[in-house]
Amino acid sequence: MYQALYRKWRPKSFADVVGQEHITETLRRQAAQGRLSHAYLFTGTRGTGKTTCAKILAKAVNCQHPVDGDPCNQCPACLGIDNGSLLDVLELDAASNNGVDQVRALRDEAVYSPASVKYRVYIIDEVHMLSISAFNALLKILEEPPAHLIFILATTELHKVPATILSRCQRFAFKRLQPRDIAARLQYVAEQEDMDLTEDAAGLLSRLSDGAMRDALSLLDQCGAAGGRIDSGRVLDVLGLAGNVQTADLMDCVLRRDAQAALLLLDRLYSGGKDVGALLGELSTLTRDLLIRMTAPEGGAALLSGGYDNAVMDGLSQGVSPTRLIFMASQLQAVSAGLPLSANRRTDAELCLLRLCDESLCGDVTALAARLARLEEGGGREAAGTVVQTPARRLNDVPAKPVSAPRPQSKPAPAPVPADDPPPWAEEDRPPLPDAPPWEEESAPPPSVSDGPPPYGEPAAPPAAREQPPRRKVGVPTEPAPISAPPAAGESALWGELVEQYKNRLTPMYWFMLDDARGTLEGDEMVVRCGDELTLESLNCPEVSGVISQVTGEKLGRPVRVRFAMGGGETPPADKLEELIRQGSRFDSFTVKP
Repeated sequence: MYQALYRKWRPKSFADVVGQEHITETLRRQAAQGRLSHAYLFTGTRGTGKTTCAKILAKAVNCQHPVDGDPCNQCPACLGIDNGSLLDVLELDAASNNGVDQVRALRDEAVYSPASVKYRVYIIDEVHMLSISAFNALLKILEEPPAHLIFILATTELHKVPATILSRCQRFAFKRLQPRDIAARLQYVAEQEDMDLTEDAAGLLSRLSDGAMRDALSLLDQCGAAGGRIDSGRVLDVLGLAGNVQTADLMDCVLRRDAQAALLLLDRLYSGGKDVGALLGELSTLTRDLLIRMTAPEGGAALLSGGYDNAVMDGLSQGVSPTRLIFMASQLQAVSAGLPLSANRRTDAELCLLRLCDESLCGDVTALAARLARLEEGGGREAAGTVVQTPARRLNDVPAKPVSAPRPQSKPAPAPVPADDPPPWAEEDRPPLPDAPPWEEESAPPPSVSDGPPPYGEPAAPPAAREQPPRRKVGVPTEPAPISAPPAAGESALWGELVEQYKNRLTPMYWFMLDDARGTLEGDEMVVRCGDELTLESLNCPEVSGVISQVTGEKLGRPVRVRFAMGGGETPPADKLEELIRQGSRFDSFTVKP
């Protein structure tokens, strides 16, 4: 009968165990010196050698001809433990024998001396599956065991074992095996089994096993069942995986936000028999590698999966931010976790790709941030240039060369009412009407721009009207009081011009902070003054200073330094007036009448 590779090549001595030298050396010395504990607890993930080391330790303490702490594997005790015929070494599965009655029966048998060996050894696998009453029944014999009794407990979930059990055992933590150790063991087994295993296939199998030697041997057994050469292409076909090249192509479509190409590639892979869950897992691994490589470029090389070369990683990293990679990793993890319960795995994978290509489809805070960013990048510039309908200029701008424009034809302004004529609405019992809003007044021709439009704060008025202000009529407001809002001392008009460009290159969290700050250009240094300490601490970072320096330098054509300081963060009256004008631009243009 054929025996699986992971059973056939299970280590029979401490020297054969791969990647757990910190444990095997300790157990070998204890067996050689006779300094044994009455209870051991082996913890670690699956396939790392917990049960294997437990059996080797049981053989080492009962071997008739030990070799420096290792069993000889030739004596009747070693052979009986290997084939399971020795009744004094018993292996139990706590998943199926987790009741208190089974533990009580085990406790009653444990008091008897072994029949043919020196120690009676009980190996309890998955001990965390025992019930509370079963743990309580086991506790007494662990506290005061007979001299001939050794317990070896194994578990993959240490946090489920009671503290009273942990305190009575020597704990050994089995770590995940490194891919290079697994690949070397696979090459050795393949040579002994006359398998033609390539080096790249061995590396791929070692990464797919996720640090478990048993999983790696099972995958090798599956790929070599049909015979012939075992390379990476055959491994991908047998296991239903997409492969590094196709996964990188799918990631490139997602990063370019090309949803159509991503869906077409997914359909081609799905039609070719690729597993959807495995495909999303490969995308998640690649996203993790990109994120680690971006956030820890120097020390994170050892954390990468190693399935992609530097050229591919460099090409995929262009123009992508860590924030988006974290979002992609979270989405892939969430969808992968729900696939086992999904009614249509392909639909879930397609929806996941659509959300990865367009964050605004998520319907949460991420969607809101994506929409704000697109509005700022796309519609923000267009709206900023077309808000004000009347010809105007910013208060802090340098006056440009005036441009003559033909005066549009409109109704002539009404003649002023004499000062001695009472207004028609002047009645004793009727209060005066309030000033009419500017958008309700009659349309009138704009002032002449032959000499250039006057700046805000210096309204032009006919010379005759300056001697005595006229009385009001309905719908004809009086001349507003002059507004004097010159720029503050040292205030730079460049900040008002470039603040929208700053926002376009920053995330939305900095937009409101920039509204509470003002910049002053002092030589080759842009001094950004903030109104409070929170704004100063938030803006004083390399990301913001780098954007301000780059945008300002491109505008001026020379390098510009950036310095942040306190004070001057309040919105000046000039900007408030401009904001009022922008808010009123939805109504018809108006002209102040004399």
